[in-house]
Amino acid sequence: MATKNIVLLGIGHTNAHIVHQWIDDPIEDCTLTCVSRFPGATYSGMLPGTLGWQFRQDQMRIDLAALCDRAGAKLVLAETNGLDLPTGKLHFADHDSIAFDALSIGVGSMPAGWELHDSAKSLVPIKPMQTFLQRLEQRIDVVGDCGEGPLKVAIVGGGVASVEIALCLHQQFEKREQSRKFSIAIFTSSDTVAGGMKPRSVRKIQRLLKSRNISVTHGSPVTQVTDASITTEDGRRFDTDVVIWATGAAAPKVLGKLSLQTDDRGFIATSGTLQSLSDRRVFAVGDAGTILQSPSPKAGVYAVRQCPILWHNLRSFLSGGTMKTFQPQSDFLKLLNTGDGKALLQYGPITVHARWCWHLKTWIDKRFISEFQTPKLDG
Repeated sequence: MATKNIVLLGIGHTNAHIVHQWIDDPIEDCTLTCVSRFPGATYSGMLPGTLGWQFRQDQMRIDLAALCDRAGAKLVLAETNGLDLPTGKLHFADHDSIAFDALSIGVGSMPAGWELHDSAKSLVPIKPMQTFLQRLEQRIDVVGDCGEGPLKVAIVGGGVASVEIALCLHQQFEKREQSRKFSIAIFTSSDTVAGGMKPRSVRKIQRLLKSRNISVTHGSPVTQVTDASITTEDGRRFDTDVVIWATGAAAPKVLGKLSLQTDDRGFIATSGTLQSLSDRRVFAVGDAGTILQSPSPKAGVYAVRQCPILWHNLRSFLSGGTMKTFQPQSDFLKLLNTGDGKALLQYGPITVHARWCWHLKTWIDKRFISEFQTPKLDG
């Protein structure tokens, strides 16, 4: 029997699960090839805590070479630049083409609008997450020891991610041994922060931001970013040293190179089985895909919950079995790291901000990522 090849493009939450499953239960007569731009993957749930110096950077990272080695999978570090459906091959700018029998695309997303301002030295997009902390640190180092007045950080975007970044960055600055003061400001085109959260949770978040002197400018999108300032749509100009771009999800450029049907935002259009509407051999998961009949927010929790569906459907597709449909949940447990050893928990009508919530979040996050990290040997 000829050996079939499953290719995973991008090793985000969902595709990483396939590699993990492969360690103990590989698909018979099948090879696994993992393609990534980076040698490591970053767990988004621990990024704010790492930013706040609550965790070491290695605690939130997955060593893809080690993970693939445990699974007996091949790791290819390359830049994807095309997809040939008739021949079933993925093309690269810096590597030979790879043939596939099934392809799962999990390349995530980028913050919307960042590319309009990428010439500004102050700009630090939150993605790709693999390099975010390094790029942020480099910018802070450049401007941290020069200039007068406080170090001014602007965070563009008012979602939950922006709130966590603001609160955890504030905590990092509090821990730093530096003489220069700092200020952190959030800029959002919405009327409030943390969209999608319950009003009670939003009010609590607003009080937390105010207690740490983190200002919020509402209702006016940022239209210009320079090396030293930002300008909002209503014409106001704000001096800034660092601009963290953390807006809502937009499709990464690579998706536009694959010639697959997309939704109106550029994400790959799929059926409920996570398969591309252009070709049943192609799956799209996490932020990269949109189930047209039941779209869900671009959030990591949905990528995680797609894991067992993708694993089952890849096996079924290659064996001719019955496929399963992903049913996104309308609500789920939300835990926001507030940078002070506490977390904000929201579940249904319940909102709690407490230290035990942070311990719960940390336990969940560490349990999740430990599945993908190489166990350390004693002695």
